[in-house]
Amino acid sequence: MILNKLSILNYKNIREATLELSPKMNCFIGNNGEGKTNLLDAVYYLSFCHSAYTSIDSQVIRHDQDFFVLEGAYSDFNIYCGMKRGVKKHFKRDKKEYRRLSQHIGQVPLIFVSPSDSWLIEGGSEERRKLMDMVISQYDNTYIDALNRYNKALQQRNMLLKMEEEPDMELMKIWEEQMAEQGEMINRKRDEFVTELIPVFQDIYGHISEGSEKVSLRYVSHCQRGPLLEVIQRDRMKDRAVGHSLHGVHRDDLEMLIDGYPMKREGSQGQNKTYVIALKLAQFRFLKRTAHSTTPLLLLDDIFDKLDARRVEQIVKLVAGDEYGQIFITDTNRDHLDRILHAGNFHYKLYKVENGEISEI
Repeated sequence: MILNKLSILNYKNIREATLELSPKMNCFIGNNGEGKTNLLDAVYYLSFCHSAYTSIDSQVIRHDQDFFVLEGAYSDFNIYCGMKRGVKKHFKRDKKEYRRLSQHIGQVPLIFVSPSDSWLIEGGSEERRKLMDMVISQYDNTYIDALNRYNKALQQRNMLLKMEEEPDMELMKIWEEQMAEQGEMINRKRDEFVTELIPVFQDIYGHISEGSEKVSLRYVSHCQRGPLLEVIQRDRMKDRAVGHSLHGVHRDDLEMLIDGYPMKREGSQGQNKTYVIALKLAQFRFLKRTAHSTTPLLLLDDIFDKLDARRVEQIVKLVAGDEYGQIFITDTNRDHLDRILHAGNFHYKLYKVENGEISEI
């Protein structure tokens, strides 16, 4: 997949920009807060129909404006997204509007590596479930549907649990059965994904760290305790007391380990950074095999901070290789970008970003 041309109007601090992009490497240099991440977020939006940083669409509209527009001319089609404040957004492929936004997910496969990825290690299990969901939904549309049905059933069951009077138990059973049916499907797909991802992830981490540490992942789910319907119903009275569902795939987690110990407790800043970069690059390889047989876009936002020179060198060698397609990379340090550009014989474009203005160098 190649994004040949990107047009941005009133997206965050970017008033207007039209970029003819390199099919291989697009580098954006600038100080913090100038708009580099906002540009990458616009590319992300065209893949996922929302920002990487907020679920409230109106928050991406430039402060002094009433609308935003994003347009991407890809190798096989054109994507348009536009929205006015207080009005539903419009998402179109080749001028034809989608009936459901979920139909677009996976059409432009993408992996985004950013400083906020540290929350995959430091944050709660919700962050790690999102990681699994984001990748699986890009190559399996049935997964999105199962997730939506599960979440609807979970919401309805929670509403019944919160009632002051005794809830309708027949209705409760219906929603529990829906949770169990969809939850077991979600569990199966997450388990298959993690199983396939682990050796790829370990290979990439070993390459970047030059074998300094051993890392792994472990998928943890209530489905591992027996049939999910029984697990959900087993503690119904406790659920009633707390007012929400304590068991189900909405509590799944992905344990992150280094040398057999929790990454959250044992990892240094450099190891944590290496871990999440390797994890995202492993997802890239996975998507390249599975998502519409096309190479995903790779977005790298300020990835070299807190890494020693050797690890930076290994990452540079990886992303400069033929395995990766079109790359968007930002940094405040021109030296890092120059090292990448000198590491490979490929086409590139270099841009300066300053106060939301983007100019080619």
